[in-house]
Formats: sequence, structure tokens, C-alpha cells
Amino acid sequence: MSTRLDKSSRVKNLGWQVTFAGLGINLALGVLYTWSIISSQIDTAGWGWTASDRVLPYSVACLVFCFVMIPAGSMQDKFGPRIVATIGGVLVGMGMILASMFESVTGYVIGFGVLAGAGIGFGYASATPPAVKWFSKSKTGLIAGIVVSGFGMASIYAAPLAKWLADTYSLQVMMMSFGIGFMVIVVGLSQLLISPPEGFAAEPEPVPQSAGAAAVEVAENYTPGEMLKTSQFYMLWFMYACGAGAGLMVISMCKKINAKAGVGVLAVMALAIGNGAGRILAGVISDKIGRKMTMFVFFVTQAIVIVAMGVVGGKDIPPAVAMIILSVLVGANYGSNLALFPSATKDYFGMKNFGVNYGMIFTAWGVTLCCRGL
Repeated sequence: MSTRLDKSSRVKNLGWQVTFAGLGINLALGVLYTWSIISSQIDTAGWGWTASDRVLPYSVACLVFCFVMIPAGSMQDKFGPRIVATIGGVLVGMGMILASMFESVTGYVIGFGVLAGAGIGFGYASATPPAVKWFSKSKTGLIAGIVVSGFGMASIYAAPLAKWLADTYSLQVMMMSFGIGFMVIVVGLSQLLISPPEGFAAEPEPVPQSAGAAAVEVAENYTPGEMLKTSQFYMLWFMYACGAGAGLMVISMCKKINAKAGVGVLAVMALAIGNGAGRILAGVISDKIGRKMTMFVFFVTQAIVIVAMGVVGGKDIPPAVAMIILSVLVGANYGSNLALFPSATKDYFGMKNFGVNYGMIFTAWGVTLCCRGL
């Protein structure tokens, strides 16, 4: 849907507008992180759901989100981000509203799991590509990190707000309110997602200060089929699965691990802050020293932090401050994956088919969830 840029024309750079619109969309799509509140409310309401029932809608939402990224990314590449993100906003809203009308597992699986999960996939696939297109390659990590940080930090506001609405009114009112609110927000912000016209040139590239930062040069724009024939795809996919899996393993048990220190809730909030901030930090660092070196640093740090959390958390009364700091670091290292791998995908395989190509690499996240039994 892009148009060729007339060399004599001037195009206003909308990069920061698109970046912050993408950030806002991801803050709304983080409704996924309210499931722990929804699940506890269902249990309290006495709807007769089993423990496995209360996991099912969230599991379906995560898997649908992950695998919808592939067709959504392809649609974003062909039709532009505005249309695809708008579809995402409508689906998320419809799914939450539909779920609010039922007390059955089936109603929540269809509403929250299938519709909202698909909506999150459509919206998430459309937020980052148009933003990075407006900036030079030297800012890819920074911009990608800012956009995806919204999803990581969403739980800071979404979970407390969901609990307040459910406690004050009811779970049904909370689901309905979120459905209407997020539909309006995502659809509204989607109208600000504009890709630059063909031929648009961002600010001049600075001279690389590091060999690592300049190590990856895109020779061509790979199609998905061409990407699948490269070793880089499989290495990135495997590394993504390992990096995300390590973080998800600790995140799922964060509150329980920190309960002995009496900081379970604070640790979860600290982890969410680290999750969002780590995406930006990793993106900035990778622009300076390169993606591979940044991945190495964060992977090694994550391994050290997980071991340290096991040692410190294994004490009879773990030190609260230490556990909170370790929770921040776990979140930051996990979040780094969500900024580094889209940036690396763009570096290796080009921008033209970035949406669908990253969607295929993102399936590593979904497979990791499957292996954890979600």
C-alpha cells in the first residue's frame, strides 16, 4: 500500500508518532496479563471450573496469538499496518465482550482464547514494522525496544485495574469494560500507524563505532521461503526458544518463589518493570555493540541470575531486597529477547517481508509455552 516517493517532494517524518502509537497499542494488548486476576475471580465466583479449566483460555490465547502472527505479519507487509492493527483492536474488543456474557469454559475459550488471542496477534504484528521503517538502521534496536516495551509493562496497570473493577463491580463488568475500552484505544491508535512511502530515506547512517554494530548488512529482502533455507533462521529460532523459555520458567513461579521473603506481589511488579525496561535497554545496547554480542551478554546474565535466585530463594528467609533485584533482572533479561530478535530478523532478512518473517521466528515463543504445558 506504500506509494513511491517523488524525489522533489518532502515527507514529514512521522517516526515518533508511529513509535508511540505502537507503544500505546501494546500497552492495551497487554490485557493478556490480566488472566491471573480473571482466573482467581472465576475461582472465587464458584462457577465450578477445575484448575485445568482455568488455565485453558489463557493457553489458547497464547498459542493463537503466537501462530496468528504469521498470517497477520504477511497481511501487514501487503496491506499496511493500519488495517491489520484495526482488525486486531476489533477482535480483542469483541473477544472480551463475548467472554463477559458467559460463565462457561467454552465461552471464555472462544472469547478470550480465540478472538482476543487472534486480536493480540494482529495488533502486535503491526506495531513494530512501521515504526522501525521511519528510522535509520542504527536505531532499529531502540525503536523496536520502545514499541514492544508496552506489552511487557502492561501488567503494571492492567492487573490492578482488572482486580479493582472485578472487586468493585463484577468480573462481567470488568471484561465488558476492558473489551470496549481496548477496542476504542487500539482502533484509535491504529489510525496513526503509517508506513513511510517507498523511497523514503531516514536520517543518514552514522559511521559505526563498533565492528559488532556493523557486522550485519542486509544483502536482500528475503521471502519466507528463502529465509527457511538459511541457517540463521534456525539458529535465531532455537536461541529465541531458549532465551524466552528460561525467562518464562521463572516468571510463572515468581510470586511463589518470592512468597517466603514476603514480597510476592512486589516482586511480580518489579519483574514487570524489568520486563519493559529490559526491552528498551537491550535495543539501545544492541545498536551500539551489535545484536550477537548483546544476546551473549543477556543470555549469560540470565543464567547467572537464575542460579542466584535459586540459591538466595532457597534460604529459610530470603532477603527481600535481593529477591526484588533478582526479579527485576529476570524480567529485564526475558524482555531483552522481545527487542533483540525482531531487530535481528530485520538485520538478517530485510524489511520488505519483516512482518511474516518475524512471525515465523516468534513461533519459538509459542512452542516454548507448549513445552511448559500451558
